Amino acid sequence: MEKLLLLSLLFSLATITCSATTYIVGDNSGWDISSNLETWVADKNFKIGDALLFQYSSTYSVDEVTKQNFDTCNTTKVLANYGNGNTTVPLTRAGDRYFVCGNKLYCLGGMKLHVHVEDDGKSISPNLAPKAVAGSDQRTATLPESPSTKSTQFSKGVVNFAQIVYITLVVTFYGILQI
Repeated sequence: MEKLLLLSLLFSLATITCSATTYIVGDNSGWDISSNLETWVADKNFKIGDALLFQYSSTYSVDEVTKQNFDTCNTTKVLANYGNGNTTVPLTRAGDRYFVCGNKLYCLGGMKLHVHVEDDGKSISPNLAPKAVAGSDQRTATLPESPSTKSTQFSKGVVNFAQIVYITLVVTFYGILQI
């Protein structure tokens, strides 16, 4: 009975604290000039521990910039630059994050993304947040950070980390109970 109570408590905590989501930017269209990124981002609630997955062709790149550079599509002074076509950016802090296409003309055409990351107190620790994909070709600039700061469930643009943790815990504790 004590084991069952302990398992229930652990499952509850895992479900509450492990709810990171990976969002595919632009859904099926990806990071592309044809994507309406303002509409895509409108119904999203980003939290610490979530991640943005940018999928794009070699024609494009992704630059993280300050608000001022976002507003003017300035791509000469960037906080980070990604260019391999499949980039995961973990959202590790609360506040505003700004992304633009490295080609200024595409940025001026609307290929830019502003996300607001909330800290709801339930998010996973930044240490457990998804890491950038190996070989993501990230080149981080020396600028300081801005003070202001596709068909299965996976193809809908959302991958729920809590489901993975829950299944792992069930399998683990099932094995413990069988001992």
